[in-house]
Amino acid sequence: MEEATLTSKSQIIVPKAVREAPGVVPGDKIQFVPAWHGFRLVVVKGDITAMRGVLKGRRSRPLSIGEMNQAIAEIGSRGESRSASAPSRAKARRR
Repeated sequence: MEEATLTSKSQIIVPKAVREAPGVVPGDKIQFVPAWHGFRLVVVKGDITAMRGVLKGRRSRPLSIGEMNQAIAEIGSRGESRSASAPSRAKARRR
């Protein structure tokens, strides 16, 4: 188990074995995410602004509100047919 000591300036040095495991490099950000008995360290790779323009040109024109509503309705109707058959599967499993 690796450990680090908090300095008087509230800094820690991440042990080498921990840095190498997820491929952390200088400049990467590490988030401390609350977990059940402490915190979980999550390495943040890159910046979301680097994704700008990735989807550019995928659609010739934006969808209208009507087209969005139609797509939502179609997806919703597919979900209802699945949920209608789900109870019969649950009953079959209990037997």
